[in-house]
Amino acid sequence: MTQSEPGTIVVGLVQMACASDPAANLRTALARIAEAAQQGAEIVCLQELFGSQYFCQKEDPAVFDLAEPIPGPSTDALGRAAAEHGVAVIGSIFERRAPGLYHNTAVIIDADGSLRGRYRKMHIPDDPLYYEKYYFSPGDLGFESFAVRGTQVGVLVCWDQWFPEAARLTSLKGAQILFYPTAIGWHTAEKAEFGAAQQEAWELIQRSHALANGVFVAATNRVGHEGRLQFWGASFVADPFGRILARAGNDGEELVIARCDLHLVEQTRRHWPFLRDRRVDAYAGLLQRFADTER
Repeated sequence: MTQSEPGTIVVGLVQMACASDPAANLRTALARIAEAAQQGAEIVCLQELFGSQYFCQKEDPAVFDLAEPIPGPSTDALGRAAAEHGVAVIGSIFERRAPGLYHNTAVIIDADGSLRGRYRKMHIPDDPLYYEKYYFSPGDLGFESFAVRGTQVGVLVCWDQWFPEAARLTSLKGAQILFYPTAIGWHTAEKAEFGAAQQEAWELIQRSHALANGVFVAATNRVGHEGRLQFWGASFVADPFGRILARAGNDGEELVIARCDLHLVEQTRRHWPFLRDRRVDAYAGLLQRFADTER
């Protein structure tokens, strides 16, 4: 088991292309976890639904056969890899909770291979080629922080990354690093006109979560063409000031390795005391869908 200097943690993000064979994807993920550990990573995060191609581009009841229980075969394999290499692992699983009840779930596995916890994706999109409401029930476990490798981590999944409330509540639970397993890409017909702006917005909102909450943000995205989507990769780690520590490219499989100095959480919050200055007595309106002006 590697050990970084006190107060730091090395994060590894696995940006990979997914094949049609789930077994092949699991083998690739396990190999990348080993490579990340060899490069010093202590916490390794896989992309959203790494075990398959992104199936939400269509509504097909046969796809539910891909789902599995937690614990189950994938979590068992990730747990063995975590214990073998002495790294914590965050993996995104298509969870079969009960007959007819499924979730988009991230598992948090500590470096001894134990299942530390799970997070069920809270915000479920329903957009062209992202028909996730057909497959996933909204999460019901809330926003949490988990202790792995001596570090408090929070996990949110893809569409969650656009919601400042999710980042804030997870940070308030003590998370020092927010991990975002992701599957986001361009519609091939829209890329020329909107592609650059879409990717910039995706990165900008997550870097803003880092700054607003004084935490590290680590987003890992898939890459490659699947159906009518081109996943844009660009996995990155940002520090509590929103600065990019490491970033992958758009086109290929990569490992992103970044050393996170956790002292920066305290340091940044001292100079930018947003948590201190929150007006918690004035935010009741956040519990409303919209502030209607007409009664």
